[in-house]
Amino acid sequence: MERTRVESIGGFFATRYGEPGPGHLPLSRLYAGELAPLTARVDRVAARLGASERRVAASIAHLGLAARLWSTALGPAALHGTFPDPAADGLYWDPELTSPDDLRWTRPGTLPGTVDGIREAVQYGHLVPLAEALRSDARVSHRLLWGNAGSALAGALREIHRWAREHDRPAAAERATALASGLLDHPDLSGTVAGPVLRRTSCCLYYRCPGGGLCGDCVFDRPPRRQGG
Repeated sequence: MERTRVESIGGFFATRYGEPGPGHLPLSRLYAGELAPLTARVDRVAARLGASERRVAASIAHLGLAARLWSTALGPAALHGTFPDPAADGLYWDPELTSPDDLRWTRPGTLPGTVDGIREAVQYGHLVPLAEALRSDARVSHRLLWGNAGSALAGALREIHRWAREHDRPAAAERATALASGLLDHPDLSGTVAGPVLRRTSCCLYYRCPGGGLCGDCVFDRPPRRQGG
């Protein structure tokens, strides 16, 4: 049977290999303390959204990158049983480009599409050091960032389910559900989403942008009244 292209699920699932462009840098450099590109990305998000609070722009920037990282692991794992190795020193990112984040894999290689494999590669390999890097740039809480991570994982799962229904691939949806459930059963991610629709239990703060509303899985039913700045 022909191997299904994971990109057909959606843009967040796309994986591209080859030489990085002039604006790309390995994500390992951010995690090692080279924060200027991350700071510039947060600045760009703040300008695009008109966000006056830096923590809001940092949260939105984080949510987009977390969604890309989860998707490029969960999608291939659900469809094929393996996923591209996202080792931070071989995964390049262009902070100039907008969502979905532009990632480039510069080394071949796959990892087993298991809960432990995805957790080690994505959660520990990227989301933990990414959160620390962002917290060096903006006053954003650990709870909010892990809420973003849980929401991003749930969003990837919903997209796989949508694709599976449209293409009559129930086994892929079942594998994705099992993987996501296992990943969410971790102290950092447990309780970040709840209920059968995996509604998040925190807020990414998008509502605090001018004209911003609530995300589809927001914990709030209506935007809270803003107090002060």
